[in-house]
Amino acid sequence: MHRSLASRSALALLFAAALAGGATAQTQSPAPAAPAATAPAAAAPACDGDLGEFLAGVKAEAIAAGASAEAADKALAGAEIDPKVLSRDRAQGVFKQTFLEFSQRTVSQARLDIGRQKMKQYADVFSRAEQEFGVPSGVITAFWAMETDFGAVQGDFNTRNALVTLAHDCRRPELFRPQLIALIEMVQHGDLDPATNTGAWAGEIGQVQMLPRDIVAYGMDGDGDGHVRLKQSGPDAILTAAKFIQHLGFQKGQPWLQEVTIPQDLPFEKSGLGGTMTAGEWFALGVKPRNGDTSFGTLRGDLVLPQGRLGPAFIAYPNFGIYLEWNKSFIYTTSAAYFATRLSGSEPYLKGTPEQGLTNDQMKELQTKLDTMGHDVGAIDGILGSGTRVAIQKQQQRLGMPADGWATPKLLGAL
Repeated sequence: MHRSLASRSALALLFAAALAGGATAQTQSPAPAAPAATAPAAAAPACDGDLGEFLAGVKAEAIAAGASAEAADKALAGAEIDPKVLSRDRAQGVFKQTFLEFSQRTVSQARLDIGRQKMKQYADVFSRAEQEFGVPSGVITAFWAMETDFGAVQGDFNTRNALVTLAHDCRRPELFRPQLIALIEMVQHGDLDPATNTGAWAGEIGQVQMLPRDIVAYGMDGDGDGHVRLKQSGPDAILTAAKFIQHLGFQKGQPWLQEVTIPQDLPFEKSGLGGTMTAGEWFALGVKPRNGDTSFGTLRGDLVLPQGRLGPAFIAYPNFGIYLEWNKSFIYTTSAAYFATRLSGSEPYLKGTPEQGLTNDQMKELQTKLDTMGHDVGAIDGILGSGTRVAIQKQQQRLGMPADGWATPKLLGAL
């Protein structure tokens, strides 16, 4: 649930959690947490090198940041490099499923039933979350389900060792060293046992998978025991997630995603995330909310077509941005947002009849062609990401095709 990188390691947990609901996903890399105070950069020695010297530097930095020597010693005692963490970090995968494939498997009836049960079980906590932070229960519950299957699959990597490994490694120490300092603060607060606490391979902890800096900054004691323990406590996880989601910019009382039906004569080149039209302008063109609610027409609304104009269609409102802050994967975020609408009372989406998509090799071929034509598609990775979608729309428009951003064999052949 972090912001600067395009993906996050908790999707490794999603892979395992999704299996319980019939889904498959691959691991993605983590992003840094929200800003927090750290010791001066001069206090940090170079990455790699002798582990003992590295840990001594971490201890000094933690003490300079306000931790006690006792807490630092307790947190770092027995720390070691975990080769499995480095292996995961070097072999990160990405989503290569369509929206229909991924959302159908992750937003299962079983998960919906459990989610509604959890919303009823913790009704008082969810009510507090909405009152204090403006975040509806469905939004929180959907993330809870997507991240760890309601706490059932939280990861089995020692958190302290995972963070030591990634902070000591020279690939991205600037991202993980501050997380290690924050973990020491959690140890000082008595919120975490460094010897036994486990989580995701990149250091995310608990039922909603948060990194230590975010837990320190936004942690809430929901059960009144004086601690923030997202691994064990449902109330702590619910309220902490709510506070963090509010921090990401969620606006109380506003929608995030709304399913719509669409005519086939729209200016599809204006569809996609990052548009400038309001929902009302789309409604005026014949786009119709399935729930009939047009009361948010003055809000900016992006027409989102995950599998083109013949597949499911949604209006994404400004609150959809918090999903992109949580995770940059378009398929994950759209599925999580849809999940939240279902938990909030919406009907299952209309699947439609999307045009055939491309195989992995075909997508790479398309990306290569687009790159050669001067489009910025990022890596040639076979992923229909935002850059590739924008490039596709431009070429579809040039070729006189509906510019819906969906990659098809017809487009590949035309190029």
